[in-house]
Amino acid sequence: MKIADLYIRVSTDEQADRGYSQRDQDERLRKYCEINSMQVRKVVYEDHSAKTFNRPAWSKLLNDLRKQRGHSDLILFTKWDRFSRNAGDAYQMISTLRRLGVEPQAVEQPLDLSIPENKMMLAFYLAAPEVENDRRALNTFHGMRRAKKEGRWMGTAPVGYVNKITETGKKYIAPRDLQGNIMQWAFNELALGKFNTEQIWKMAKGKGLITSRNSFWVAIRSPVYCGKIFIPKYKDEESYMVQGQHEPLITEALFYEVQDVLDGRKRVRRTMMVVDENLPLRGFLECPNCGRMLTGSASKGRTEHYYYYHCSSTCGIRYKAPEVNAKIVDEIRKYVQPLPQLLLYKEVIVSVYKAKTNTQHNEVQQLKIQLEEANKRLSKARELLLVGDIEADDYRMIKAECEERINRLEVKLTTSISDTTNIEPLWDKAISNISQLDVLYEKGTVTQKRKIIGSMFPEKLTFDGFQYRTKRVNEALSLMLLINSNIQGKKNGTNPSFLDLSHKVTPPGFEPGSKEPESSILSIKLWGHF
Repeated sequence: MKIADLYIRVSTDEQADRGYSQRDQDERLRKYCEINSMQVRKVVYEDHSAKTFNRPAWSKLLNDLRKQRGHSDLILFTKWDRFSRNAGDAYQMISTLRRLGVEPQAVEQPLDLSIPENKMMLAFYLAAPEVENDRRALNTFHGMRRAKKEGRWMGTAPVGYVNKITETGKKYIAPRDLQGNIMQWAFNELALGKFNTEQIWKMAKGKGLITSRNSFWVAIRSPVYCGKIFIPKYKDEESYMVQGQHEPLITEALFYEVQDVLDGRKRVRRTMMVVDENLPLRGFLECPNCGRMLTGSASKGRTEHYYYYHCSSTCGIRYKAPEVNAKIVDEIRKYVQPLPQLLLYKEVIVSVYKAKTNTQHNEVQQLKIQLEEANKRLSKARELLLVGDIEADDYRMIKAECEERINRLEVKLTTSISDTTNIEPLWDKAISNISQLDVLYEKGTVTQKRKIIGSMFPEKLTFDGFQYRTKRVNEALSLMLLINSNIQGKKNGTNPSFLDLSHKVTPPGFEPGSKEPESSILSIKLWGHF
């Protein structure tokens, strides 16, 4: 007596439309086994798609057949589309089952696979369901694309909208009260450019928006909010947008303004911190006790206002603003350099800069010479062709060689040319400013004062009531201090060039270590803009 495993697979739409219920399949298979005197070993129920064999119940059955070889002779199912809807996968699985000594068979579409002609019928039984699936999927795709072209949103409503159905059964999306208002606010804030996308998402969540970060980023890129439906590219038809049937949350102009901000095509003017002229150091000072940033405020006396820098925490740090402002002038004077030292620094930088760019200049000149020679050779070959001294085939060969060489030389020349700006004129105003930084600070406006402080001290300043401490000062100022204190005069008979002087040595106890003067070229340019 043969032993059989019954495989019963259903899907929701087939249960409703075709009557392929589990009980119906179970009854047919058991009746077949009873008529043919077969013993039923187990019944396997499956509710997954037959597009692949990655199905939980099938995988469990296959593992059982591998562990217990010889315990089953057949796997029975009603029709071949219960077994698979993918012809290629089905043939591979049939081969796997045969190696395990198991024969798959459809009781309502029986085939003796030992007969070669029956393989043609097997191919038909397996291909028909696959073709049906593909046709159904294609019809669904074209139907959804047609609906999009008519301006209908397909699928779950985006954040800020809700899915609705009319009395006639037509589906559409409509703005959701709270969520829609928050999305309108988010688009308006994005257009202003004061905050980045993540900050606006967090603020929107605080207002009650229910969406993840990635969903929010996708949403602000979707034209559905301005009443448009995007039609993706398909075959020879290019992508485009159509007017949607739903109510837009924002205007089309606002949507594209937001896209310009996100893509960096729109310059956004950030709001500047408004600082009282009596508190120019507000935002630059760090509390020596708790490390928080000191703020500034004024207290009203009987006849005038008194200004203070103070910590907002409970540590109680509080300094009189006039004293702190006066001390910063003394701190700035430490970095004021006389003109002789500045001229020396200029000479060092210019010498190093020229030395480093000299090799590049030579390479560019050589490339230009080679390019000119290649063009001359091509012109000469053209003249020889015109007078008949060379054949057309020879000219074409010479032309191909010259054009290839010209193209390569032009590419090398393009990549070799870089910014070789003459930096000497940039120093005139910069030297003048650095030599009188304290005067410029005292006479400058509050904006100019803050610009000088920000340029000199990249990190926060700490004032302990007596003096200032900072972790780092501007690199150009550090190098000028190095030249002033550590570079001694050279002995007689030595090379007077500045190129052999060390540009990496940092004086003991002075932090942070300075870099090469080349990097300070960029940092020194800012001193010419006060």
